[in-house]
Amino acid sequence: MPAHGTPHVHGTPHIAAAPGDFAPLVLMPGDPRRARRIAETFLEGARLVTEVRGILGYTGTHRGEPMSVLASGMGIPSVSIYATELLRHYGVRRIARVGTAGAIPAAVALRDVVIASAAHTDSQVGRLPDSGVTLSLAPSHRLLGAAVRAAEQQQPDGGGAVRIGPVFSTDHFYLDRPAVFDTLERRGTLAVEMEAAGLYAVAAAEGGEALAVLTATDHLRTGEQLTAAERETCFARAVRIAADALLAD
Repeated sequence: MPAHGTPHVHGTPHIAAAPGDFAPLVLMPGDPRRARRIAETFLEGARLVTEVRGILGYTGTHRGEPMSVLASGMGIPSVSIYATELLRHYGVRRIARVGTAGAIPAAVALRDVVIASAAHTDSQVGRLPDSGVTLSLAPSHRLLGAAVRAAEQQQPDGGGAVRIGPVFSTDHFYLDRPAVFDTLERRGTLAVEMEAAGLYAVAAAEGGEALAVLTATDHLRTGEQLTAAERETCFARAVRIAADALLAD
């Protein structure tokens, strides 16, 4: 394994890209098909740089600046692997997750964009080994502020509202825990998802910057949910907000 920060000449165990193939700024959806869609519709001149295990990564430009997109797969372990390898071996400086989430309070509606100002979790990713310390998992203050400004300046295009607040990153997709969600809601938690805490923990450990910008595609309280086709077409606003944040000075 190369030393911290040293480019990996032959790729990593999970990424086949050569040194320099990734831009310092990376958009990170969970779904490889969504990564391809972002590359085809949002980036200019995008080229495929990795496809190990079907996890697609592309590099192109946005507003004249080099920018990449790489899928993370599902869950904290998966996003932690890809974020670590990007930050440690490919010179990436900033990663913005653009994913989906389940709304918790009634005030958050389907298609609302949630900018995650913190990530609670039931994972061990925030625990420092043998210390008794649990880290506060939060995004880059600079990226968070830039995303809020971008959301205020952009046209909504018929989408939902933009919400800023904590999310819950869980290891359990199907486990039914209404009491937990009641408690989280009372503490201002806006949505549940499965990756933000892992991304924030890796960025803190590796000296990078990270942010999660999510679209509410289902609702825990009402049972409403977008169709698979709607999920693929409703995340454009979140991508624009995330990309503007990545480009911030």
